[in-house]
Amino acid sequence: MSAAMPRMGLGASKIIKVGFLAPLSGNVSAWGEPGLNGCLIWADWINSLGGMKVGRELYKVEIVPYDNEYDSDKTLLGLRKLIIEDDVQFIMMLGGDTLVPAIQEVINRRKMLVSTLLPSDLSPNTPYIIAPCEVHPIYNVTAVEWLKETFPELKTVAMCAQNDALGMPSVATYRAAFEVADIDVVREIFFPVTTVDFKSIIEDMLSTNPDILCWDTAYEPFVHALTKEAYRQGFKGQMLSCTCDNYQQLIDETSKEFMEGFVFQFPDFDDPALNDSRVNLTDPNEFFEEFNRRYPGMWTAVSWEYVSILELWKEAVVRAGTFEPLSALAAMKAGGGTKNAFGEARWWGKELFGIDNALVGDWPVVVIRDGKARIVAFKSITSWWDKNGVVLVKHMRDLGQMWDQKNKSSLVETG
Repeated sequence: MSAAMPRMGLGASKIIKVGFLAPLSGNVSAWGEPGLNGCLIWADWINSLGGMKVGRELYKVEIVPYDNEYDSDKTLLGLRKLIIEDDVQFIMMLGGDTLVPAIQEVINRRKMLVSTLLPSDLSPNTPYIIAPCEVHPIYNVTAVEWLKETFPELKTVAMCAQNDALGMPSVATYRAAFEVADIDVVREIFFPVTTVDFKSIIEDMLSTNPDILCWDTAYEPFVHALTKEAYRQGFKGQMLSCTCDNYQQLIDETSKEFMEGFVFQFPDFDDPALNDSRVNLTDPNEFFEEFNRRYPGMWTAVSWEYVSILELWKEAVVRAGTFEPLSALAAMKAGGGTKNAFGEARWWGKELFGIDNALVGDWPVVVIRDGKARIVAFKSITSWWDKNGVVLVKHMRDLGQMWDQKNKSSLVETG
């Protein structure tokens, strides 16, 4: 009878709440708001089927958003509100500069299960924070590996990034990937997050005559400004970036020919490659269509990522028979691995983050071809790490990005 309830229209009357604590305005909103929109679609789909069955009860899912504006003080306010006032059972965050020690302390004291899109947030100080979807910035090695295999004639790169918690570890990762691929970094520039004029930066990068221009993990406004400036200054070589959100706008403002071959890491979900049996995503093509129908022009790298985390959390809650955070975490990590969005993955990270709280497996390499982003390969992050991990650790230490360098204080009591 319980299994039949959704079909009989006897859906859930109770509610389970999930917090969404991310930037919904400002420079970083492209990695927050589209993710919230995706979560709202997911919740509608779950609730239209009667809700989530947890133990013997059915629950409707409610996504409770809080705009932290990518500000740590607002993040702390939002965290307290979501836990105390809204009584959420799970919180999803972008992470990065907003996960300061004061916020970590609240998470630990409350034993609240929290996800981040940035594994560089992880450490033994953060036992309740997990990175079950995006393994930024480590997956960036896959695109460099593919470029080396496909275009061995590429020998030099000029790279730039904003000097923050997204840019710094990403530069370390690209440094390692380029070193392994025998590609020389001929210019490296860190710019402030307040930068608006990129003319001199591109001039400096092009003065080295690089084969590749790399935008690292720059925010969407920076990627667009850098790409358009490279177009204005006549660059003809290979472009590489972690993301290329709203690339169609860049094609319109430069040219299809200029954007041809642009390599990045995030596919459109109408990509036929996502129908591969290894991919662990629910109706990706239908989700992409629904998203663009509801929120035209808003698809970005994170539109699906928070949704994939919700799927993993839901499966764990159903297995555990409870949405109590620590029980859900235990169910999620049982067996040491599970499927992430792109196939089999394992809980990993102790060597790099001091804790195995990142779910790591394969990641796609995406190339713009004839005006459309298409997956050209799924590459293994862990295989690259097994061969080259020592190189990545070296560059992370050089930029002060290892967990023990960022967490000088003693471990937070978690008992």
